[in-house]
Amino acid sequence: MTRPSDFQGQPTNAADFIAESLVLAGVRHVFGVGGANIEDFFAAVQRRRPDIRMVLSKHEHAAGTAADAYARLTGGLGVVCVTSGGGAMNLVHALAEARASRVPLLAVVGEPPTELQGLGAFQDTSGRCGGVDAAAVFAAVSVWCTRVENVDDVPRLLAEALSFALGPTPGPAVLLLAKDRQRAELSTRPASLSGELAHAGAVDSARVRQACSLLHPGPIVILAGAGVARAAAQPELAAIADALDAQVAVAPDARDAFNNHSTRFLGVCGAMGSKAAMRAIDGARACLVVGTRLPLLTRQGCEATLAAGPLISVGPEPLFLKARDGLHLEGDLLRTLRALSDELHASEARCAPASREPPVSAPGDRLLDSQRALLQIEQALPKDGVVLMDAGNTGAASAHALRIPVGCRWLLAMGMAGMGYSFGAAIGAAFASGKRCFVLAGDGAFLMNGLDVHTAVEHQLPITYLIFDNAAHGMCLVRERLLLRENAGYNAFRRSHFGAGLSAMFPGLAACDCRTERELADALARAALLTGPALISIELDSVEIPPFSAFQQATPDGVTTVSRGHDDAAD
Repeated sequence: MTRPSDFQGQPTNAADFIAESLVLAGVRHVFGVGGANIEDFFAAVQRRRPDIRMVLSKHEHAAGTAADAYARLTGGLGVVCVTSGGGAMNLVHALAEARASRVPLLAVVGEPPTELQGLGAFQDTSGRCGGVDAAAVFAAVSVWCTRVENVDDVPRLLAEALSFALGPTPGPAVLLLAKDRQRAELSTRPASLSGELAHAGAVDSARVRQACSLLHPGPIVILAGAGVARAAAQPELAAIADALDAQVAVAPDARDAFNNHSTRFLGVCGAMGSKAAMRAIDGARACLVVGTRLPLLTRQGCEATLAAGPLISVGPEPLFLKARDGLHLEGDLLRTLRALSDELHASEARCAPASREPPVSAPGDRLLDSQRALLQIEQALPKDGVVLMDAGNTGAASAHALRIPVGCRWLLAMGMAGMGYSFGAAIGAAFASGKRCFVLAGDGAFLMNGLDVHTAVEHQLPITYLIFDNAAHGMCLVRERLLLRENAGYNAFRRSHFGAGLSAMFPGLAACDCRTERELADALARAALLTGPALISIELDSVEIPPFSAFQQATPDGVTTVSRGHDDAAD
């Protein structure tokens, strides 16, 4: 095994330098798809097993989302590497999500040898002689991007990349590195970069005291976002809720920010939110916003109330919403919440309310709809698992209704809300956590990006895939029927049987199709006994109208589904 000491006083190449620096930075997994112009970096990482290892994804988008989830769950850096040309372009979507959601990533992107750039090189992304310029493309979806022009600059540029990726406003940093420069020798020895990555400033005590004064008297509602769990600040948030005797609503991507079974818990707010959350916000004297910038889907339906204030927010960036009476506490979330909790004084804290017991639904022979399926899934979730959702009908229904145990993590990519995120992300989540991960996705999302299931089979990862199969792009079809008021005829699919198909396609994958509550409960119980992956297809007869505010307003009373408008005779 190659060790850091082996490089002392010896020349090494740029690929080795970057790989060794990642080991010293605490990175243990790198995700990517290989190719001629990135193979040297792939090999440099693999030479350092078991300190760090390369995980081969089946698509660059999946590699990027795996690194994204890895960063979200570890609280550190996610790393992805891809080759030039189409491989590089396939990474754009994943980096856009990471930038929008403030996820720290490093992307190492290979390019053709410099002597061939601009001369018709295969997969040329140098921008020379009218070619595609990867630097221009990635600059739009990253917080930092540069092309290495001189190999001696690699140590400085890598430190700069990580400083931006992990900085006050984190996001993806992109290092473009030609094949010959990956191989070029360096005499510099890798060193720890931790000293260059500290950005947290002092908490402004005066503003903390001002926030406390605005939060008295009640009633107070706290709106919590995904930043809370990423900062591991759930205990601090709970202590503040107790001190203020506050109720708590969460953003759609933040069910892991607060105990879902607490009597303080209101559910999700915004477009997929609960009526209880909306009523509480309307009746609150002030609101405390923590770990979210209040994007549209989080604030929809309560914008006017929030804008009227008082609105106190905590996080590294200001809110998207401007309040007439607002106060923003900028800086490190965890440190600020601790200061706020201390200022509120433990002696003033009310008694913490009891938790509700989760409902128990005995499985029967009733056909599955999304709500019955979610009840069975809720009862099967372990206390230390990870739940990942995809965009669309499945994501909306899950965000609205699925309660998770304390200690369970929750990932919903709201930045770009791209379908298929959860399949690659589950790979990163499983490597990051070592816990069973649950993917909740629709059939449309699976058909886009689902074949990274193969990576889970290859590595025998503890992932349970739950495919909600309504044979349609469900949310698009609902929009078509309710908002466009027509049947365009292109959003419904022929029926597939994913369980049977994937069981045959991937030996070693426990896969099945379910139509009843009992079948789903039994399949979940079998999956819980496995050490490797399982896939359960939940076959739904109807396309349901999800709990989305725009749809609810356009739906006649008592109507819960829309017509597929598709001939199923060939099923």
